[in-house]
Amino acid sequence: MDTLAYILIVVGAVVGIAIGFGIGFAYRKKVAEREIGSAEAEATRLINEAIRSGENRKKEMLLEAKDEIHKSRTEYEKEVKERRAELSKSERRLEQKEISLDKKTENLERKEEELAKKLAAVAETQAQAEEVKSAQIAMLEKISGLTQEQAKSFLLKTVEDAVRHETAMKVKEIEQQMKEEADEKAREILSIAIQRCAADHAAEATVSVVALPNDEMKGRIIGREGRNIRTLETITGVDLIIDDTPEAITVSSFDPVRREIARLALEKLIADGRIHPTRIEDMVEKARKEVERTIREEGERACYETGVHNLNPELVKILGRQKYRTSYGQNVLNHSMEVAHIAGLMAAELGLDVALAKRAGLLHDLGKSIDHEVEGSHVQLGADLARKYKENPVVVNAIEAHHGDVEAKYVISVLVQAADAVSAARPGARRENVENYIRRLQKLEELTGSYPGVEKAFAIQAGREVRIMVKPEVVSEDNMILLARDVAKKIEAELEYPGQIKINVIRETKAVEYAK
Repeated sequence: MDTLAYILIVVGAVVGIAIGFGIGFAYRKKVAEREIGSAEAEATRLINEAIRSGENRKKEMLLEAKDEIHKSRTEYEKEVKERRAELSKSERRLEQKEISLDKKTENLERKEEELAKKLAAVAETQAQAEEVKSAQIAMLEKISGLTQEQAKSFLLKTVEDAVRHETAMKVKEIEQQMKEEADEKAREILSIAIQRCAADHAAEATVSVVALPNDEMKGRIIGREGRNIRTLETITGVDLIIDDTPEAITVSSFDPVRREIARLALEKLIADGRIHPTRIEDMVEKARKEVERTIREEGERACYETGVHNLNPELVKILGRQKYRTSYGQNVLNHSMEVAHIAGLMAAELGLDVALAKRAGLLHDLGKSIDHEVEGSHVQLGADLARKYKENPVVVNAIEAHHGDVEAKYVISVLVQAADAVSAARPGARRENVENYIRRLQKLEELTGSYPGVEKAFAIQAGREVRIMVKPEVVSEDNMILLARDVAKKIEAELEYPGQIKINVIRETKAVEYAK
């Protein structure tokens, strides 16, 4: 831009000068010449000054460049010197490492030679040892009269016997320890529950006896050509036994509710004195309503006394029917209430849900109320009823598992099992008829006497204990423990029995000699 402006100015000046020159050439010639001369002198002066200034600047820059070159050369020489020193140190270190490596290589070669010599010596010694071993084995076989395989079998059998003995002793020790701890805790809980739940027991039968005011009443009950007794038996579904027993009639039926209805109806007829088929029907209907009311009241009483609330009304009625149901002579309703109390007490000791435990205990034998009318075991019937009326799954499992038919999934189910066994095992709580009792003892003796090595087996203590006499030459002391365990498991799997059975295995060795 400065150059262009300058050119424009110069052109303008030239044009102006040309114009002015054309107008007043003569007048300005001298002035122009003088000014041109002055400008040339000034320009020469400026050029000279610029040349001198450039020369000075050139000298200064040369001096600065020389200084910079000198400084760089000094630094480079210093750096080279330092690098040479480091290189010298590295070379010395490499030389030292090379010397050390040579020494190590020599040592390694020397050790390899020594190792090769030792390996050769070991191989030679091993060969000598094998020869000595073979000679010793041959000598031992000659002395013992056994081959190597026979000796090995003998040792293995010895070790096996020792291990079997130790295993049996360990099993016995662990079982004893666990049994002592579990028994102590169980006895504590059960004793507390039993002490706090005292109940009376009375054995019941399948017959009811109705007292008569006199023996003439027997004929009136029989009626003309037996129509009265036939009507009563047909309506109630029971058997009336009229024999030589003075002033008494026996009502017999396996259905306790029917038997109770017949007993009440018969008592009402005797009190009323009017005995004929129409009156019998009326009295039976009244007795049936009275029994139904009693059933409902007994169910409500059981719920109130055990503290079980919000039970379905139909379940209350079914529960009340247990008043007229017996099991081995034990009243089922009283048994269920006692199981509820015992299960609740044990649940309280263990910190569980007491209300749920009582509910499960009260309903555990629910199926016995209808097992005379519906096919199936009382366990399955009770579980089906509990499911039908939307009972808690814990209650359902307790009902299903209280006889071991299914696995107990909850602690409360196990407590109901224990409470059921405690209630059934009380002295006088239950009774069996003689045929079933003898059959159970015979089955127990047959089962325990079927094991190899068992000489005799005796069921004692009313079937609460079985004593097994074993042959000492067949059953060792260690195998006695295993035999007792096997017998216990087989009894649990194949027999039905109240309470528990003690298995007592006895092994006796005698040596008899006569002095003559």
